[in-house]
Amino acid sequence: MYSLSDFDFDLPPALIAQTPLPERSASRLLQVDGATLTDRRFADIVDLLAPGDLLVFNDTRVLKARFYGVKASGGKVEVLVERVLDNRTVHAQVRASKSPPAGTRMRLADAFEVVVGERFGEFFTLQFPSDVFALLDQYGSLPLPPYIDHAADAYDETRYQTVYAKQPGAVAAPTAGLHFDQALLAALQARGIEHAFVTLHVGAGTFQPVRVENLAEHNMHSEWYTVSAETVARVAAVKAAGGNVVAVGTTSMRALESASQSGSLQAGSADTKLFITPGYTFKTVNRLITNFHLPKSTLLMLVSAFAGYAHIRAAYAHAIEQQYRFFSYGDAMLLTCDYHA
Repeated sequence: MYSLSDFDFDLPPALIAQTPLPERSASRLLQVDGATLTDRRFADIVDLLAPGDLLVFNDTRVLKARFYGVKASGGKVEVLVERVLDNRTVHAQVRASKSPPAGTRMRLADAFEVVVGERFGEFFTLQFPSDVFALLDQYGSLPLPPYIDHAADAYDETRYQTVYAKQPGAVAAPTAGLHFDQALLAALQARGIEHAFVTLHVGAGTFQPVRVENLAEHNMHSEWYTVSAETVARVAAVKAAGGNVVAVGTTSMRALESASQSGSLQAGSADTKLFITPGYTFKTVNRLITNFHLPKSTLLMLVSAFAGYAHIRAAYAHAIEQQYRFFSYGDAMLLTCDYHA
C-alpha cells in the first residue's frame, strides 16, 4: 500500500518550464516502456504509434477565468472561476481578507458587479449581470498555473491553449495536447493514426497537492466530462482491430476511465471524482502521452498506476538528470500500460 511520501521527489526549480518553446512539437519526449527509457523528440510520436491506433484528445478550452476586484467595503478580492453553471452563474474561488457573505456585491475588473450567493465547500456561487462567457472573454485574464512566475500575456493566450480547443470551460490546459501543432496532426493522419475527442473541463484542483499521508483519506476534486457516442464507437472499432487507445493527457485518460467504470466505455456526461492510484486496473486506455507532474500530486499517482511505480520513479530520476523541462510548458512522456503496477 502506497502513502503520500512515496510520491515525493526533489525537483531543481530551474527545470520548471516558465515559457513554451517557440515550436509546439519541438519538445523532448521520454519513451517509457517498462524499465526501458529512450530519449526522443516529440515529433517522433508519428513513428512510435502504429496505423490504426487512436489518439483521444481533450477538446476543452481554457477560460480567462481570473479577475481582480473590490468588495463594496473597498477590500481587494481575487476571483478564479472554477465552473460555469449556466450563462449567468458560476462556482468560483474567492480570495479576500474575509470571506464574503451571501448578498455581497463585488466589482470585478472595474467593469461589472457580481453578487455572492451560497457557498459550497471552498467555492462561492457568483451571479453575473449578463452572459458569463462574454464577460470572461472581455475582462478576465488567463489563469496560468501557480508555479509559472509571470502574468499571462498575449503569447500565453495562444500557447496555453491546444490548437484543437473547442469547448470552453477549463481553468487549466490539458497540457499534453500543447505539443501538437497542425503539421504534426496532419503527419499523424497521413500515417493512418486516427483521432477522437472527449471533453473534460480541467479544474484548479489539478494543481492541489494531496495533504494526507493515507491516500484513502484524500477528497478528490470533481471535474465535468463528456464522452460522445461517436468516440465510444471509434474506441470499440480500434480495440476490435487490435489497435491501441492512446490518451493524450491525464485529463483524456480520466474522462475515458471514468466513463468505463461499468467495465466498458459508455457515452454520457457526468461529474467525476475518480482517484487513480497504483493497483487500479485500466479498462480502456493502452498508452498515454503526458507531461511531467508535480510531487505529491494525484496526477503523479495516476501515471504511477499506469506505467508502474518503479518505472515512473526511474523515469523521473532520468528526466531530472537529463534536464527535461517539467510541468505545463515542459516536455512529455509516452507511457505503456502496466496492469501490474
